[in-house]
Amino acid sequence: MPTPTFQHSAKERFLHYVTIDTQSDPDSPTCPSTEKQKNLGKVLVAELLSMGISDAHLDEHGYVYATIPANTEKKVSVICFCSHMDTSPDCSGDGVKPLVHHNYQGEDLVLPDDNTVVIRMAEHEDLQHQMGHDIVTASGTTLLGADNKAGVAAIMDATNLLLQHPHLKHGKIRILFTPDEEIGRGVDKVDMKKLGAKFGYTIDGETAGSLENETFSADGAVITIHGVSSHPGFAKGKMENALKIAARIVAKFPDKLSPEHTESKQGFIHPVHFEGNIEKATIKCIIRDFTEAGLKRHAKTLQNIVDNAIKPFPNSRAEIKISEQYRNMGKMLRRHPQVVANALEALQRAGFDQPKMSSIRGGTDGSRLSFMGLPCPNLFAGEHAFHSKQEWVSIQDMEKAAETIVHLAQVWEERS
Repeated sequence: MPTPTFQHSAKERFLHYVTIDTQSDPDSPTCPSTEKQKNLGKVLVAELLSMGISDAHLDEHGYVYATIPANTEKKVSVICFCSHMDTSPDCSGDGVKPLVHHNYQGEDLVLPDDNTVVIRMAEHEDLQHQMGHDIVTASGTTLLGADNKAGVAAIMDATNLLLQHPHLKHGKIRILFTPDEEIGRGVDKVDMKKLGAKFGYTIDGETAGSLENETFSADGAVITIHGVSSHPGFAKGKMENALKIAARIVAKFPDKLSPEHTESKQGFIHPVHFEGNIEKATIKCIIRDFTEAGLKRHAKTLQNIVDNAIKPFPNSRAEIKISEQYRNMGKMLRRHPQVVANALEALQRAGFDQPKMSSIRGGTDGSRLSFMGLPCPNLFAGEHAFHSKQEWVSIQDMEKAAETIVHLAQVWEERS
């Protein structure tokens, strides 16, 4: 089926969205974790209303909901397209200056505000497939925010295209933009009843033409060490320094179970935060694996490390608290094969003769949504080098993501 000729708006939308600071904060107890995330939500609502979507709104928790009404007589399952508005706390998102590198031809992209930040094809494999594309980067001092504003722009572009081309038949479509995905709380306050969708798709993937039908399963671990404090001048035989015990624990984390030494479907244990004093220290970790059995093995490994590290300190103690974060969405998607099948068909219609289906070494809002009753694989948005100053995205890839969404809406209607 030939691809319709569209007048895209993804570029203009994206270049505006990334200038709005929406960094989330893992230490904040509120939802959203930062009020500034609502600034983008308000912009999106205004744009949706201007398109003619009457029910677009931002709720108190920072979620944007909207509906594209059905334009078919068929009974079609309600589908949802979802992206997150926040950017990672790992790298500054304040004062993003997006730069468009037109007609990329394989050259090094030296970012002007810090010329030590260089995006090289040798280090970014997907750049090999971007010849002639227009590449967007930040200026060198911040991340770009393509994760996940590329997905937001693609959904907004697709929404506009569907409304501008009423001959493209589709069922009722729900749009959901979430806060706080980067800190693992992206769907904490989603009103599933209000959302009212049966199946969904997050638009938060990397390589153009890719579909992710599996994610890591994820747990968080907090190790708390209670040491013994004493005046350092009179500490012999008395002090048991919690910081030193914590350092011993981290030093024993095996390289073979670290992110920097694993790939594909290998899991890991990863320390992400360390703080404390002589009397008490805390290590925060994340545990990842594609199976729950793997998570349990890694938790046992962690327990053994802690038990062995604390043995030489008879008056100290350590405890581990494991908490569930999200689970592999593949388990739920296997129960609803049409969700993935329809996406693969849409990718082919968008021009990807051999769509790439893969597992993601991370999680998306779709991971949790799948277990909340909304089976939800992850489609590409074109974002690359997430959470870093080297982050980049192709404008043409964002446009292809929008086209894929449009085709996907049609596939659901045709197959109903």
